[in-house]
Amino acid sequence: MKNIFKFIVLIIITISCNAHAQLDTLNYVKQFEANKSQYINQPFSKLLNEMTQLQPKSHWADTPFNNKNVVHATQFLFCNMDYIGNRVVILRIIWQDYIPYSEIKYLQNKNGFYFTDEEKTFYGNKIVKDIMVYK
Repeated sequence: MKNIFKFIVLIIITISCNAHAQLDTLNYVKQFEANKSQYINQPFSKLLNEMTQLQPKSHWADTPFNNKNVVHATQFLFCNMDYIGNRVVILRIIWQDYIPYSEIKYLQNKNGFYFTDEEKTFYGNKIVKDIMVYK
C-alpha cells in the first residue's frame, strides 16, 4: 500500500511539473507573438537569435491544400519528440515566400524532424510573414 501511494504521488508530481513547464514555455513563446511586428518582414534568424532561453526542438511543414509541393508555413514545437501530442506549445511561422517541400523533406528525413543547427541555417534567411503561438 505504501508503494502504491508513493507511485501515485510521483505521477501527480510528474504531471504537475510537465504542465507547469508547458505553461512557462507558452508564456515565453507568446512574448514573441505579442511583439511580432519586430519580426515580420525580417529573416527568421532574428527571431531565433532573440530566443535565448529556449529554442524549438522540432519542425513540421505546412503545405497548402491545393499544392503539396510547397510549404507556406512551418510549425516549430518546443517539446521532446517523445512528448508530441496534445497540449504542446507551437510557434507557427507563415513564410513570405513559399519554400519547396523537397528541401524541407530532405532535412526532415535526414534529421528526423529535429530542429538542428542545419535547420537553423536553412530557415534563418527565410522571411517571416506572420507569427502565431498556440497550444
